[in-house]
Amino acid sequence: MTASLVVPVVDVQNDNFKELWPAMVIAIKTSSFIALDTELSGLGNRKSLLAESIEDRYKAICHAARSRSILSLGIACYKNLDKSTDKYLVQVYNLTLLCSEEYIIEPQAVQFLVQHGFDFNKQYAQGIPYCKGNDKGGADGRGVHIRALFTELLRAKKPLVLHNGLIDIAFLYQAFYSHVPERLATFTADLSDMFPAGIYDTKYISEFELRLTASYLEYAYKKCKLDNNRMGTSETPGRQIHVEFCHYAGNMSTYVDYRTCPAVVPTEEKTDVCERFSAFGWCPNGTKCPQSHDTDLIVLQDEKTKQEKRKKRKRRKDKKHSGDAAPDDSPQSKVACMEVDAEQTEHNGANMSEEKTEGGTSNGADGNTKESHVENMPGEEAGVMREAQNPDTTGISKLEGLPDNSAKKERKADGGTHRAGFDAFMTGYIFAFTCAQIKTQEEESEETLMPSSVNKVYLSGKAAPLNIVKSTFAKSSKAHMEKMKMVWGQNKM
Repeated sequence: MTASLVVPVVDVQNDNFKELWPAMVIAIKTSSFIALDTELSGLGNRKSLLAESIEDRYKAICHAARSRSILSLGIACYKNLDKSTDKYLVQVYNLTLLCSEEYIIEPQAVQFLVQHGFDFNKQYAQGIPYCKGNDKGGADGRGVHIRALFTELLRAKKPLVLHNGLIDIAFLYQAFYSHVPERLATFTADLSDMFPAGIYDTKYISEFELRLTASYLEYAYKKCKLDNNRMGTSETPGRQIHVEFCHYAGNMSTYVDYRTCPAVVPTEEKTDVCERFSAFGWCPNGTKCPQSHDTDLIVLQDEKTKQEKRKKRKRRKDKKHSGDAAPDDSPQSKVACMEVDAEQTEHNGANMSEEKTEGGTSNGADGNTKESHVENMPGEEAGVMREAQNPDTTGISKLEGLPDNSAKKERKADGGTHRAGFDAFMTGYIFAFTCAQIKTQEEESEETLMPSSVNKVYLSGKAAPLNIVKSTFAKSSKAHMEKMKMVWGQNKM
């Protein structure tokens, strides 16, 4: 079994934002794709977010984006170093933000975030300030501030990867770009211009490409990581991806928070798994639940269940040929991913970014996670350091994992591995792994990384995704058209 994966997450706040700006811009411009994740101050009415009408859902999301704020933003830049071996250099940033305008913050959001190590004192003291809606003073494309960083992301024209991303992208639009349009068709038309390389949703990919038993973020990441470790063996053929990180020296090292993702280790010990958490990545009992919320255990148990079902089907088939009928005593399957858990809608707290609960940290009082809230909405190593060959990033060198003595310098955060930066890393990992598995000679020559999933955003409880396309019956918003002039230097429309 491979060693644990140690992910360096760079903490970015107001006092080091200018210092880290060049490295972040270079990471964005040189990446192959960018994964984003957010922590929000709330989501508003959960039932409205699950309305049957997609237009009604969009209106509820718009209201939330206008009245709530982004508390932190995770950015994971994946740079493909070797397409033949699927090797990536990954740089992960966690930006603490502070909206300069009034906004609503929900008690459930505070409770969830505090339980998972979010420091509100640091946010109010060192959060990077920003104003929502249209830029004040027309300076979005100039200076060193968060809206300018979002503009750099647009100018890079990289594929954007999210997990259960409709809410994320609406909040990002409202916070760093412009007021969200009133109509969904206008919104999707704007997005198709803003991200010409495509938007990918790993929640959709987990269900419709990978066909996972569950698709909340932590589960999908753990399953992909486990399968990736098995790749290359005679028993498990397939393309294995390799991730490398940067070694941050000098003053940079003081900003890094090392996040450990232990290797999945099989155990013979009998443990009762919480069925609700197993299916949804969420449990109303939170830390008080007497059953296990260990995602590693859930992934292994699901694999064992599948193996047992295959064996029973084979035995039934064999007995059928011999004239004997075999009883169907297989265990009850997990709730279907697209089925909406009605009870969950009554307990959910504000987003906290989906099931964002890596490392078994999903045990909030509500167990909230974005997917858990809105989704409900179910269906969510250590290597040898080597010097960098990337001259663009001063004071940074590549490494796989961390050297053993690095543990002494780790800055540990309370509440395990849950945070926007690490969740962005998990999102990108799922995408990179899936790209490697579906890669063919024909697809390798195409510009689109995953043609079957591009511009398809997951919709909870729906059999079809939201397609991010510009309809012939809908025009882009006027504010967007003006903004694109600033982004590209001319009217792109």
